[in-house]
Amino acid sequence: MKTRTLGPNGPTVSAIGLGCMGMSAFYGGRGSDADAIQVIHHALDQGITLLDTADMYGPHTNEELVGRAIDGRRDDVFLATKFGIRLDPDDPQARGVDGRPEYVMAACEGSLRRLKVDVIDLYYQHRVDPGVPIEDTVGAMARLVEQGKVRHIGLSEASAATLRRAHAVHPVTALQSEYSLWSREPETDGTLAACRELGIGFVPYSPLGRGFLTGTIRTADDFDADDYRRYSPRFQGDNFARNLALVEQVQAIAQDYHVTPGQLALAWVLAQGEDLVPIPGTKRIVYLDENIAALDIDLTADDLARIDAIFPPDAAAGDRYPAASMGSVGR
Repeated sequence: MKTRTLGPNGPTVSAIGLGCMGMSAFYGGRGSDADAIQVIHHALDQGITLLDTADMYGPHTNEELVGRAIDGRRDDVFLATKFGIRLDPDDPQARGVDGRPEYVMAACEGSLRRLKVDVIDLYYQHRVDPGVPIEDTVGAMARLVEQGKVRHIGLSEASAATLRRAHAVHPVTALQSEYSLWSREPETDGTLAACRELGIGFVPYSPLGRGFLTGTIRTADDFDADDYRRYSPRFQGDNFARNLALVEQVQAIAQDYHVTPGQLALAWVLAQGEDLVPIPGTKRIVYLDENIAALDIDLTADDLARIDAIFPPDAAAGDRYPAASMGSVGR
């Protein structure tokens, strides 16, 4: 397994990680926990070390699943989880953001218990709380490092300005934000540049466009009734049709190289810099192996220019989240 570091002086991890969210939440069509654990074990066997979860996936059940999967294999894992999004048990669609120091401390204790570990390798603030100064939230995260409960801290979907303020309080190891061929905001909003300026690793989530860039999604009817993508603007109406036309062009390029569209899309992300460690999620071993094989695709400058001509930064139609969720990104 190829490796990369999260920032020039950060921890070394596998060149791609495994996003575990879909094993427990949001994407529908979930299999058994036993099947999910088998996928995680296969990932570890293939040399993937970075596993990504969060307390709100489930909620809580994904951390519990990952905890069972890594039992006895803790030394094989660089474990990342997140806090900060609070769900309403009476309303699955309702959620809030909490960055209060006391909540940070309590949330960490809960994650440690569910994951059945003594220390979290990388602890992210899932979303920035506009009602709490980032200095206060990161100060609490720094105390967790001092207490030996967390090794490294990170932010998710934070703005470049917030990232700089946070990094001034305690070194930030990684920023996790959505980044793919159809979500290229980190290139244009300054966050990727800020990471490189500050020596912070960048962890793209949804590098396959929530599955859309694999070319396997042809209609919204491909989604289960409880799949949240049904409510995402990019998967609705005219936006779906326009985005599908883009993916069909990616498929044509992939055929030229005898790879799948998903592999080409993942290779594109990997080619954006050695400081990027994408975390594609999957529930199936066959797709996990397909993602790993993307590490062996070497795209030339001409290849990248050809792809960029099809998928410039503003090519995707529709916002990447419903309006209520878009307000919580880029703070």
